[in-house]
Amino acid sequence: MALKEKIGIVVSDKMENTRIVAVNARVLHKRYKKVVTVTKRYAVHDAESVASIGDQVSIRETRPISKTKNWILTSILRKSST
Repeated sequence: MALKEKIGIVVSDKMENTRIVAVNARVLHKRYKKVVTVTKRYAVHDAESVASIGDQVSIRETRPISKTKNWILTSILRKSST
């Protein structure tokens, strides 16, 4: 099975070694056939605590690290300007 990779924006960095990353996806609504933006939030393991709010990051699926963490931070694509 191939590992899933996603790109998202860090929206929370208040926990130790964990970041919350929001990933946006554009999907077609089943009934109305309109393109809708769906946002999903993932708890991501960041061992070095390098990512901060507003950074665009790449995440990868991994083994379960805790009850909610199944993703790890692979790289920071763009740092936040603030």
